[in-house]
Amino acid sequence: MASRRSSRNRKAAVAHVEFPLAESSGFLVRDANRAFQRLLEKRIASYGVARGQWYFLRVLWNEDGLSQRELSARVGTMEPTTVIALRTMEKSGLIRRVRSTDDRRRSHVWLTPKAQRLRTELLTLARGITDAAETGISRGELALFRRVITRMTANLDRIKT
Repeated sequence: MASRRSSRNRKAAVAHVEFPLAESSGFLVRDANRAFQRLLEKRIASYGVARGQWYFLRVLWNEDGLSQRELSARVGTMEPTTVIALRTMEKSGLIRRVRSTDDRRRSHVWLTPKAQRLRTELLTLARGITDAAETGISRGELALFRRVITRMTANLDRIKT
């Protein structure tokens, strides 16, 4: 009888767990990210760049000539998704894919002059969005935020399942 009662109490306790959205780091990060992405998407569209292409441009502006596999890993997308995005970017004249001379199965991705010309303007636009988001927040608070979010990401990356 006592074990049945404690089992019922546990079930009742589980059913009434509270976890407000304002206390969920995951929800808050996602909400902020969505706000950034909505604004970025609207602002880069006039340059002929889609949000999905943005991530690849950001990586390639820092490391041009990566293999498709390396690029996929840096952006955090599955390789089939990367292939589709790169095909679109190639058609738009933003990148060119070149087969490796060492391994013909491997392609390297290079920015075109068109994509290189977009770099300064689009990064300035992105910086403006970030500046707007950070309005009224002190340098110290921003430094703390960056340390905390970096640590949280590392904590989660260490979890295997």
